[in-house]
Amino acid sequence: MKKINNFSFQGINGAYSELAGKNIFPNANGISCPTFEQMFQEVRDFNADVAVVPIENSQAGRVADTQRLIPDSQLKIISEYFLNINHNLLAIPGTKISDIKRVHSHAQGIAQCRKKIIELNKDMIVSADTAGAAKKVSEIQSHEDAAIASELTSKIYNLEILISNFQDSPDNVTRFLIMSNELENIKNTNEEVLTTLVFTVRSIPASLYKCLGGFASNGVNITKLESYVHSQGFDVAQFYIDFEGHPDHPSVKLALEEMKFFCTHISILGVYKKSDFRKK
Repeated sequence: MKKINNFSFQGINGAYSELAGKNIFPNANGISCPTFEQMFQEVRDFNADVAVVPIENSQAGRVADTQRLIPDSQLKIISEYFLNINHNLLAIPGTKISDIKRVHSHAQGIAQCRKKIIELNKDMIVSADTAGAAKKVSEIQSHEDAAIASELTSKIYNLEILISNFQDSPDNVTRFLIMSNELENIKNTNEEVLTTLVFTVRSIPASLYKCLGGFASNGVNITKLESYVHSQGFDVAQFYIDFEGHPDHPSVKLALEEMKFFCTHISILGVYKKSDFRKK
């Protein structure tokens, strides 16, 4: 991978995406973006070398906004990163749990701590991002409001950690994709490779079954399959898929050749090395 000087992320300082970016590229500068669209645009405009994109969480599932935007982002996936998420319940200093009426966070943060929030009998308020929720609580200066965010945000926005490890499950991991303007040059001889692509199927019976049949018959392991409504309408099904192997590998080549008979569109989004996290 080339040297990374700048990375873009959605959210404000202290967001988990910034934390992931700093872990991967400790010497790079993070560019804060209010929306995912701007995050991608920063890379397309060459203001950032890569975008750090949350794609799915082990507890709350896929990040719907990024799943929908990635196929049209014009960017390519060059690596993946898994971040252990440790949520904290934050409030202004001097706040007691009994004082709190509302808990603010990103939809994913709320989903990952939903049981705990219900047990405390607090209202859930969705914010644009976790760090933004923390900033809002620091500005409101009300003991009735708390935020779910990282330990880093408590330091940035002068908030007190009321409960650490606030997530419902200790195994709370978010997968991030690192996206650039160009594909990474990965050799076919590397066995630890993932390929990501999106495809739309023909409107015929069992088209998805037939699309994926080539992967089974050629021994290609699919690690992720998601479907979502295409922008053209509800009658057009689009699928997002991760599978093991390089597109130039003979088995993968055969699987993709079979796939073409039943698809109206296939686009490779990335060919990249698996994260070592997968070996754990």
